Amino acid sequence: MWWQTLLWCLLALVVGLVAGFFLARAYFKKQIKENPPINEKMIRAMFMQMGRKPSEAQIKAVMNSIKNQK
Repeated sequence: MWWQTLLWCLLALVVGLVAGFFLARAYFKKQIKENPPINEKMIRAMFMQMGRKPSEAQIKAVMNSIKNQK
């Protein structure tokens, strides 16, 4: 009888891991779709909101600093 309990527990663990993987993947995709990562267009908009016209060098510098921070 103890081996049946062990088998059911292992089966439940595997099913839970598989379901958790797919649920986490779907949640991650949803978050990326709702909150896309920062791109050059967004940096330009932020500079314009501050009243500055950014040069390409400034935009590239900001993008590089974001990439290096990760």
